[in-house]
Amino acid sequence: MMASEVKPGSNSATGRRRLGTLEVSPIGLGCQWLPGPKAGTVTDFYTSTLDRGDAIRLIRSAVDSGVTLIDTAEMYGPFISEDIVGEALQDIRNQVSIETKFGGDIDPDTGKMGPRGMDSRPEHVRRAVEGSLKRLRTDRIDLLYQHRVDPTVPIEDVAGVVKDLMAEGKVLNWGLSEPGIQTIRRAHAEQPLAAIQNEYSMIWRGPETEVLPLCEELGIGFVCWSPLGMGFLSGKFNADTKFGTGATFDLQAGAGAFDFRALVPRYSPENLKVNMALYAVVLKWARQKEVAPAQIALGWLLAQRPWIVPIPGTTKMEHMKQNVGSASVTFTADELKELNGDIAAVKIAGARLPAEEEHVVGADTPPKKGR
Repeated sequence: MMASEVKPGSNSATGRRRLGTLEVSPIGLGCQWLPGPKAGTVTDFYTSTLDRGDAIRLIRSAVDSGVTLIDTAEMYGPFISEDIVGEALQDIRNQVSIETKFGGDIDPDTGKMGPRGMDSRPEHVRRAVEGSLKRLRTDRIDLLYQHRVDPTVPIEDVAGVVKDLMAEGKVLNWGLSEPGIQTIRRAHAEQPLAAIQNEYSMIWRGPETEVLPLCEELGIGFVCWSPLGMGFLSGKFNADTKFGTGATFDLQAGAGAFDFRALVPRYSPENLKVNMALYAVVLKWARQKEVAPAQIALGWLLAQRPWIVPIPGTTKMEHMKQNVGSASVTFTADELKELNGDIAAVKIAGARLPAEEEHVVGADTPPKKGR
């Protein structure tokens, strides 16, 4: 059953969900880590740290809790997150679907970022995938994404090398993250896409305008990154929360504790005070349903379409289990209508991403010569 065969609005939140040839749990796990402040530790993008061994235990516990979709990328670290995922899953590989991403101008040997920013030239894609396979300790990637569009490489060329990798059995499905609408259509025509992975949550509903309708038209699944609004929707902030400055746009650690939210306009001091009105909505519904705020936010995403899969990340075991439990949160048609109205009544202040990244999301690639 492909995505286009499922009627929107039907609530199959507790069932498995289809992404291309994959049938996955309704909630996945995002594994997005950087080197920690001391040897043997890692940190997420929001100042939380944990030991490498605890990260491995978190992933294995997620699988024990029913999670079958594990998301990561070569850029996270770079390479560290893939290496941890590979170690955690090496003896239970066949129980899960692994998705990872290529596309950064990353030296496959050193992990150093190059001047191009994005690099999806076919020869680089192939080298990146070989590196990911090695770090993930596997012979195939279940779902491979282009992390961001390379504005210099026609998407047909990217689809072509992925098609070759699929013919070799090294990639089973492919997708795009934050692409332009025409790039989705062109990529899908060349090699059918299993999923689009974009930011989507109560605080960022941009995909509802064009991307979700296109996914429904073409039968493409949808994976949500940052489904909890970088912690905002789970109640980790208040109106006076301040974020550190130890972050850089290219995901390398700065002078202090890395916190990507310090770069995000909607979490600036003045905008955060305005946006707390949305958290008040989430909290009201959490109390009404007698569940955690994060479960309302994730349950709402699951109720939007039966082919949507959120991939929240966390460093805490109890939060992971809470997130997995969101699959049991359901809404009647009337409740969903009321909740959507409550959310729409809140006007969000501030852009969703730093200015440096705004110009690369939703981008289209140049046309293929001769097409």
